[in-house]
Amino acid sequence: MGEIKKMGIDVELKEEVAQGHYSNLAIISHSTSEFIIDFATVLPGLQKARVKSRIILTPEHAKRLLMSLQDNITRYESAIGKIEIPAPQPQQGMKIGEA
Repeated sequence: MGEIKKMGIDVELKEEVAQGHYSNLAIISHSTSEFIIDFATVLPGLQKARVKSRIILTPEHAKRLLMSLQDNITRYESAIGKIEIPAPQPQQGMKIGEA
């Protein structure tokens, strides 16, 4: 599809990758040597979330990602407005306090 220049590195972005995957759930785990982020999609009425992509990072790159996301969120909120996170809603068909 095209190439992106970042910090002097040519980055190839193929068309099938450029389309991306929708994710509304991220599951993060770690070991002593890596962080694993599973990006999943949870759809209404389905009991199972489907993992669309897994990213494995070194601890250093995980921290760089954290800092980069924070920087981008700060710039986004400065330009567009504060991102509001609504309070969690109870799952449909369950009463508050049920597990």
